[in-house]
This record gives sequence, structure tokens and C-alpha cells, in this order.
Amino acid sequence: MRKYLVMGALTILTACGSSSRGAAGDMSRACLDADRSAASPALCSCVQQVADQSLSGSDQARAVMFFENPQLAQDTRQSSRPGDERFWTRYRAFTDLASEICQPVDA
Repeated sequence: MRKYLVMGALTILTACGSSSRGAAGDMSRACLDADRSAASPALCSCVQQVADQSLSGSDQARAVMFFENPQLAQDTRQSSRPGDERFWTRYRAFTDLASEICQPVDA
């Protein structure tokens, strides 16, 4: 499993580069709409590409809500419901991978 994640990360890293063309998707749009100082089309595109490789469509839709409502992320993280725990494990793997390969670009 780790071998596939590393191979996927290398593929994503190559695709991310410093391109400004951006991958269209809900995660990318939410990233840009969150209006955080580090957000850029290139960074948000990379985040979208990592999400496409590591999260299902329904997991991405759920994660998009975290941009709009950070308290929801906290509630999910602290939940003891099995479904929330499984989702949080997948979400943390996504955020860890995105943090490793998607770096903000200074303008």
C-alpha cells in the first residue's frame, strides 16, 4: 500500500509542478474560495490532484465542508462514531500527503 502511495505522490508532484493552469474540482474551488493567504491556483490545483488520488468523491464532498465550517472538522475528528473515525483516518492520510507535496508558492 505504501508503495502505491509513494508512486501516486511522485505522479502528483510531477503534475503539480508550478503550473498555474489548475485542476478544476470542488476541493480546488473551496481552497481558493477560503481566501487564505497561502492559497494560489497552483497550490489549490495540487491539493485537488492529491484529493483525486486519495479520496473518493463523497469523501471530497465532505472535506469541502471543512473549508466552509472548520468546526465541522473538529467535531468529526473528536467523534467516536465508527464512520467518522474511518473518514478521519482517510482525511488525515490525504492532508499528510498534500502537506508533503503541495507547497505554497511565493508570488
